[in-house]
Amino acid sequence: MKVAIIGAGNVGTALATSIARAGHDVIITSHDPEGAASAATTSGARVAPSNADAAAEADVVIPAVSFEDVAAVASEIAEAAAGKPVIDVTNRIGFGADGPEIDTSSSNAEALATLLPKSSIVKAFNTLFASKQVDPVTDGVQLDGFVAGDDPSAKAKVLDLVRSIGLRPIDVGPLVRARQLEGLAFLNMALNIVNGGSWQSGWKLVAAPETETPATTSR
Repeated sequence: MKVAIIGAGNVGTALATSIARAGHDVIITSHDPEGAASAATTSGARVAPSNADAAAEADVVIPAVSFEDVAAVASEIAEAAAGKPVIDVTNRIGFGADGPEIDTSSSNAEALATLLPKSSIVKAFNTLFASKQVDPVTDGVQLDGFVAGDDPSAKAKVLDLVRSIGLRPIDVGPLVRARQLEGLAFLNMALNIVNGGSWQSGWKLVAAPETETPATTSR
C-alpha cells in the first residue's frame, strides 16, 4: 500500500515510522522541507515535492497536521485525493473554567468530509498518542485501533492498515462515531494534563464483540 503522510511533526513522523516498518511505501511531505527530510530519514519514508504530488501517488492519504491547518491542506489535495481514503487523525481540546473541555456536537472528521467531498473520510489513529502510534503496546497489552467511516471499501483498507502496524483493529461504525472517538482521545489527554501523566496511556476494549473482518488489501 502507498501511504501519503502530510505533516512531519510528532504524529506524522510516528505514523510514517510504524507504517513503513509494516512494509508499506510511505511518502511524506511538509511545509518545512528540512522537517520532511528529517522525518523521512527517521522513519524510512521518502519525500514528495508537494502535498498534491504525495496524494496523487498514494492509495491512502493521512493529513497529519493540526486541525487548524487541515482546510489549507484539503484545498491542496482535493483533486489528487478524489476517490481515495483520507484518514483524519486530528483531535480537539479546549479549556474552560473547570479545565479541559470538548465540543461533542460534531467532529473534526465530519468537518473534513465537507472539505473533501470527493474523498472517503475515515477516522483512525486519533485515540493513540504519538508514542503509541510508533509502539502500539502499553504495559504488555496490545492497544486498539478504532476506525469509523461511511465507505465500506475505504474503511476495510484502513482497518488493514491499522492491523498491519500492530494494533487490534475495531470497526466502530459510520463516520458519525468519530465524535465518540474524539471524545476518547480527549479523555486520555485530559487525564494526562490534569494529573501530570507520562502520555503513555492507551485504550483497550476488553471482550469487544467481533466485527466483520475486512478483505485483506495488497501493500
